[in-house]
Order: sequence, then C-alpha cells, then structure tokens
Amino acid sequence: MGKIETPYYLIYERKLLKNLKKIEYVRNKSGAKSVLALKCFSTWSVFDLMSRYMDGTTSSSLYEAKLGHEYFGRETHAFSVVYSEGDIEQLKNISNKIIFNSVSQLKRFYNKVKHLQIGIRINPGFSYSHFDLADPARKYSRLGVSNNKEIMSVLDKINGVMFHYNCENDDFETFSKMLDSLALKYETLLNKVQWVSLGGGIYFTKDNYPIDKFCTRLKNFSKKYNVQVYLEPGEASITNSCELVTTVLDIVKNEKDIVIVNASIEPHMLDLLIYRIQAKIDAKTGKNEYIIAGNSCLAGDVFGTYKLASKLKVGSTVRFADAAGYTMVKKNWFNGIKMPSIVVKRLNGKVEIIRKFLYNDFFKSLS
Repeated sequence: MGKIETPYYLIYERKLLKNLKKIEYVRNKSGAKSVLALKCFSTWSVFDLMSRYMDGTTSSSLYEAKLGHEYFGRETHAFSVVYSEGDIEQLKNISNKIIFNSVSQLKRFYNKVKHLQIGIRINPGFSYSHFDLADPARKYSRLGVSNNKEIMSVLDKINGVMFHYNCENDDFETFSKMLDSLALKYETLLNKVQWVSLGGGIYFTKDNYPIDKFCTRLKNFSKKYNVQVYLEPGEASITNSCELVTTVLDIVKNEKDIVIVNASIEPHMLDLLIYRIQAKIDAKTGKNEYIIAGNSCLAGDVFGTYKLASKLKVGSTVRFADAAGYTMVKKNWFNGIKMPSIVVKRLNGKVEIIRKFLYNDFFKSLS
C-alpha cells in the first residue's frame, strides 16, 4: 500500500461486502429487489462483486444505462429527467424498464418502447431531505408528475411507477410514515400497477438501523398491492467502503496550522463543497488541531478542521473516509490538478491499481 503514489481512492471490497449482504438480506426477507443507482457510484471494477448481491442498475442518462447493461448486467432500469430521440433509439435495445419523468415524454416515445416495461416517476409532494438543493419535492420541482389526473390518463400505458422522495433518510419511523402517506394518496394507482420503485436515499444499511422492521414494512406493502417493490440504493450500497488517500505537502501558519494535501475538495470530493459538509477523517482524535485544505487556488478549498492524536508533518498520510459516493462520478480537472488513481483491495487481500490518470487524460478531456 505504501508504494502506491497518492492521491488515490481506495475501495475495500470487504467493507463493500458488508453493505451488500444487508441488501441481500432485505431482498430475501422482504422480496424487495435492489438496483444500484449509478449516479452515485459507477466504478465498474467492483461490479462483479456487487452484481452477485444486487438485481441490476438504475441510471440517470444514456451513458449510465449503457455502463450498467454492459458491465453490471441483470436488470437495466433507464430513467432520465428528459430523453432525446437518440437516447430512446439506443435505450430501447438495452433496457428492461424505461421510466419517464413526464407524461408528455411518455406519450411522445411510447410507440418506440411499448415492448418494454414502462414506468413513470411521480412526485408525491412530500420528501425527506436536509438540503433544498437535493429535495425532489422542493417548490417548482421538475422531478416527477404531481398531477394525479395526468398520471391516471396514462395508466393503460404503464406497468409501474417510481417514487424518489428520500435523501439520506436514516430515520425508519419517518420512512414508515411517508410510506403510509404514499399508500393513502395513491391507493387506486397502486392497485393497478405491477411494480413500484421507492427510489434511493434510504439509509437502511446504517449500523443499528431496524432492518427487520424495514423488511416487514416492505413485504406488507408488496403483499397488500400485489406489486414487486424496488429500491435504488446508491450511498446505502457503498457507504464507508472507500477512502481518499492523500499526502501532506506543506503546513502553513495563519493563526492556525493549515495542512495542505495533494488533493482538492472541488475536483475530488465535490459534494462536500456543494453541501458545505466537512470531510470525515480516518484517524484518532486528540489535541493537535489542524485545518486540512486542498491544493487548488480556490480560497474555500478546505476539507475541514480536525483535532488529531498524532501530529502531522510534510509526508504524513491523511485518509478521508467514506469517499465512494458522488466522488469518482463527479471528479473533474479543475486547476489541472492530478486526478486520484482508483485502487481496489479485493476480498482476498490483493491490492489492484485499476486506473491511473495522467497528463494525457487531462489533455484529451479538452480541445
């Protein structure tokens, strides 16, 4: 491990497997299938392991759907906020399900995809989210159909529906109450369709989550309406399975000790910057206080402020924990900063450097 040049994302298959076994447990006990949300995690080098425990993938674009079809296999669910003609021409040949975001798009493309399972996304008007930016039920939301008359007008054209109304919801009681609200509001519809996706954002793989109660709720819901339930775990499937490993390059003083590492929050952990969240660190806490910052020109390129047991110096390793979700799929070439390699530690202990990114990758991403 020490010979690998930093920075790099390090995925531990052993930690990944812990989440996957919980997903498999939910399927076996509740009957609910799980499809990986590729918008959160698309690192195909571990798809072989994930596909043993999950039922397929769900996408937000043509490229994600193609990746899921070609490298994950099993079920390929295609969803997009909007499709082009070209998207549909390709998706109709690789997808098991196509889910539309609007009635107008469903009607426009129905004849081209009617041989597939067809669904529509519904916006129930309520949600669980800590951030307005990520709230699918925010005011004037474009995500999903909210008009019940519109939904019922295409009931003869759909096989299922998708509700995506959770974001990092680790509260089972809230999930349960919202499921009751969903059932009450859409009872007629639920009795007419074959499958229901409850979307992603449900943190059921979290330690101490009441997973058996969760399974019972899903099973009862499925039985009552005679539907196949789908979940779309993204973060829940990969949480705590990856680190961003960096090296301290300098320590500067401006009232406090500011540690500069060879990675950056904007190109390498962008979600933290967007939502103003401090990065998690894999280190013991103590009395040594540091601001840990990135190596870009952005003034706010700061991972966070930490009190550590060990003193840091130039050459020290800093590991940012829980670095799988919305990192590798969002990484970019801001400032032309070297992009972290992708490394996997397999179940057998073997460490593989899957991909290194070099100057030529930066060059080819531009024109």
